[in-house]
Amino acid sequence: MSFERTFCSSPWYHMRITPTGHFQFCRNQTKTIDKNFKEIANSPTIMDSSPIDFFQNTMSGYRKKILDGEVLDECKDCYLQEEHKQVSGRQRQSLKTGISIDQFEKTLVSSPIFEKFKQSMDNGYTDLLPIDWQIDLGNQCNGRCVYCTPYYSSSLANEFKKIGLIKEVPPKAWTENEEAVDRFVDILKNTPKLCYLHFLGGETITMPSFKKILKALVKTEVCDNVSIGLTTNLTVWDQEIADLLSQFKEINLGLSVECFTELNDYLRYPSKINEVKATIERWLIHSSENKNSWLISLRVTATCLSILHLDTVYEYAYNNDIGVESCNFLTEPKFMRISVLPPEIRKMAINRLSFWIASKEIFKNDKQIVNVRNPSTIKQAVLQDAHSYLNYLENQPDESSELNNLIIYLKKLELSRNNSILDYLPEYEKLFRDTGYNL
Repeated sequence: MSFERTFCSSPWYHMRITPTGHFQFCRNQTKTIDKNFKEIANSPTIMDSSPIDFFQNTMSGYRKKILDGEVLDECKDCYLQEEHKQVSGRQRQSLKTGISIDQFEKTLVSSPIFEKFKQSMDNGYTDLLPIDWQIDLGNQCNGRCVYCTPYYSSSLANEFKKIGLIKEVPPKAWTENEEAVDRFVDILKNTPKLCYLHFLGGETITMPSFKKILKALVKTEVCDNVSIGLTTNLTVWDQEIADLLSQFKEINLGLSVECFTELNDYLRYPSKINEVKATIERWLIHSSENKNSWLISLRVTATCLSILHLDTVYEYAYNNDIGVESCNFLTEPKFMRISVLPPEIRKMAINRLSFWIASKEIFKNDKQIVNVRNPSTIKQAVLQDAHSYLNYLENQPDESSELNNLIIYLKKLELSRNNSILDYLPEYEKLFRDTGYNL
């Protein structure tokens, strides 16, 4: 079929609310934030518009383009993942409607919403409702990850402003508007066949609106038939939230970590790896004691600084039968991309990752896509993700011209934090010294 490479069923059942309350057609779409933290797309917001109208009508243009086989610029992150054989958001989302990219034609026509695709052929309209949401609650966060942005971290925003990297902090979160939160909760409670809610921050667990929404959904028993997802930075624990999550049909819990060495302390500043490990263990124990279904995965944002230690994440996940998910290959900021590494460092990373894969490879790495959300194929999925980064390291074009920008950025942060990357990543000392790190 003409649209096999670009087709995605997500816009027929899913949408997203950004930290500032704007609507987007996909959780995976390429970011649309300018340097002043404004929504470039200028989409409507939950404060002044109906998300149902946006879903059924405004999103019709995207659905029509998908059905026409157009290559959408907003989908380029998924295309990049697939280029390097990483399971993309497009593939994960399509699986939710029974569509496998490996057997596209057969599974498309057998999809339970195939008739709805046909309904949208003329103008992209659908009478369906969004039953799968990504809900970005805001940027309230106690972390200052080196690769993050003020748009997703209030602590980083304050630091950036203090050291002169930005002039103004991002706008307030939409969840600070109680009427908007109440309106959204009512929409969820009145959506037939509501299926999945994924919450992000900031740090989700510290945000009052998260607990408020959970309580409302538990009180009205919406939780009985709904799966819930969230990602946490592993620096906080809230027993009440852990107990509320246990009331839902299924829980998909993402645990953010970049590596299991002290380098993680630098990358996910100001966390401490021993405390991070203890919090992971606490979640594993809590989930094992709960009768509902828990799917736990380590969430990584692999960068040029973490790639040498990425194998420690795979090792932990493999040994504990939990998944590893990287939502996409990092593209912004450019100087944090893995492709910034010159050939000699890439070779080191390739050797380490290859060695780890070889030590665990107990099945053929064929072209079949392993479902990362299938508990019975956890180890295969971990290896699949490792292979994708190996492919990226071996094939992504060189962008080492960005190294100087990386050094400038790190030195500004380190003056504020009184630390040094070379204390955590001595393997890079010659490279960074040669690039002007001493200056």
